[in-house]
Amino acid sequence: MRPGDLYGRVVPRFINQAVSGCSLTVFGDGTQTRSFTYVMDMVEGILRATCLPEASGEVINIGGGVETRIIDLAKIILKLTGSKSGIEFHPLPVDDPGRRCPDISKAEKLLGWEPKISLEEGLARTISWFQKHT
Repeated sequence: MRPGDLYGRVVPRFINQAVSGCSLTVFGDGTQTRSFTYVMDMVEGILRATCLPEASGEVINIGGGVETRIIDLAKIILKLTGSKSGIEFHPLPVDDPGRRCPDISKAEKLLGWEPKISLEEGLARTISWFQKHT
């Protein structure tokens, strides 16, 4: 995930901004929601879907089932990084959806899968990786 993409990839962008001492860029008022899933949870869900014969030909959402407001994500990342960066608000792009959260009930029932790593734990792991590699 490239941290330089201004409109997408909010997690690496916020982390990069926080560890660099730059203000975190929030579009709109930050009340739009997204669902985040740690990569290891995603991989497990995908592997289960590809290995289970009953899942063949099925459309299954693999993702986080918890919505997080973008402003709350920014605050969590500031807390976890210990950054003194502020939050800078910019106009919301016209086509930005107010809500993104998959229905993962089919994955839970058919695959016996659900995310295990919490948002804060996943962010802490990701922040640690960024601090070592950037």
